This record gives sequence, structure tokens and C-alpha cells, in this order.
Amino acid sequence: MIQPPKQDLLAGLRKWTLERDDESDPGGRIYRDNEGNVYHSVTRILSATAPEHQKQALAKWLERPTAIQERDQAATRGSQAHSHAEYVLKTGAKLARQTANKKGVWKTHSDGLERCPASITRWAIQKAVQGAPRVSWNASGYARGLRSFIEERVTAIHSIEFSIHHPAGFAGTCDFLGDIDGTLTVVDWKTSQNAKINEELGDSRISNYICQTGAYSLGLRYLTGIQAEAGAVVIARRSGAPEVRMLNKWELRGAEQEFLERLARYYEELEIPA
Repeated sequence: MIQPPKQDLLAGLRKWTLERDDESDPGGRIYRDNEGNVYHSVTRILSATAPEHQKQALAKWLERPTAIQERDQAATRGSQAHSHAEYVLKTGAKLARQTANKKGVWKTHSDGLERCPASITRWAIQKAVQGAPRVSWNASGYARGLRSFIEERVTAIHSIEFSIHHPAGFAGTCDFLGDIDGTLTVVDWKTSQNAKINEELGDSRISNYICQTGAYSLGLRYLTGIQAEAGAVVIARRSGAPEVRMLNKWELRGAEQEFLERLARYYEELEIPA
């Protein structure tokens, strides 16, 4: 049987193919495919396997009278910032595709993905930014942070908001697959009001974010055969440049392995075979 081109397999990930299982989990974090196989969400798995001190800190924070309101406001800001980045990338991809088609300058690279010259992608992103809808004032700083990263670092756009799942029992949605400074990279957008992450002091937030990137890399490779060469966690803040944690090829492989270890622990605690 002839395998479809990787470009076509990647395009197929734009559509979510799993059904949410609200009976098993009213929270909507369990999914099934048409054969009945069960997948738990990447974020659910990471939340359940977070360090105990992180869980306790979250529980204590949720006891605050304004916690739910603040959480909802943060979710709204994050959604608006994500939507802005998605608009810029999707519009930029469309403009780049139209221009590259006219010029006939697409090239298929060794990883099986098509690329136009980076100069066309950068031009298209700039045009997309100029026409982007305004973002509400409370989310504008976060959106600006993500946008600045896209303008400065993205050299090719491959897929935006694509879904993954894996027979190990997990599923999720990755924000972006693109070339960052010329390297094929799995990218996850984050927004945060908190102080900058100090990885050297063992800040568990960045560990979760890195594991999440590893999960998306695993799912991408399983479904398409595409192997990302890098990962990026981009954390936008209310003002200033975003905080960026780049993962090289070996760090990304390490993130994949760490996620699989946490996945095994998650299923062990549920007493469900992965």
C-alpha cells in the first residue's frame, strides 16, 4: 500500500476526528475514535501527574474569593491572544501560498514538507499583521508578544491548530508547526501574568510545558511520519517580549520520553492499561 505524502497527512490533522466522551467524563477530557479506543487529553494527563506542591498551590489559590473570576478572565485573555496568533499565521500562510503559486517557487524538502522562500513567508506575515483585527485592551499585550515572535522568528508555516492522538492513549491540539529560524519546530503558545519562569530553580510550570511539546511531537510523528527537529514554548506576558524556551532536537526527544513516563504513571494511578 502506497503511503500518502507527508504534506497530505499533515493537512488531514486540521480536522478533529475523535468524539468527546461526556458520559465517562463530564469535564470533556476523554475522547474515543470510531473503533472505541479511548484517549485522555494531554493537559489532563499533565495536570494529574504534576508535582504535589504544584497541586497544593493550585488548590490554595482556588480557595481565594476572586479565583474563579480571575481564572475565567485569564482564559479569555489567553483565547484572544491565541486567536490573534492563529489569524496572523493562517492569513500569512494563505498570502504566501498565493504568491508562491504564482511564482512557482515551492520546493519539497527532505522531511517531505513543501516550502516557499522564507522571504515570501516573512512578507506574507507582515501583510497579515497589517490587516489583523484589533484585540481588546486587556489581551493586547499578550497578543503583541506572540505576534512579535511570529514576525521575528517564523520562516515557514506548515500547520496551525492541528490535532493529534496516539495509541498510547493520549490526544490533544498543537498550536503550530512551522520553521523557526529555518528549523522545523513544534510550537506551543502560552500566556501568563506570573513572574518569569526560573527553570534553574526547578519551576514545575516549564516542566509541564516542555512535556506538552513532547506529547505533540510524538503524536505528529505517529500520524504523519514527520519528525520535528525542535520545540518552542512561547509565553506571552502583559507587556514586553515573550519568554521563549527553545528545545533542540535532543531536548525534544527527552520531552517525549518524559511525557511517556508521566503517561504510564497516569494510567497506573487510574488502574487502566495504557
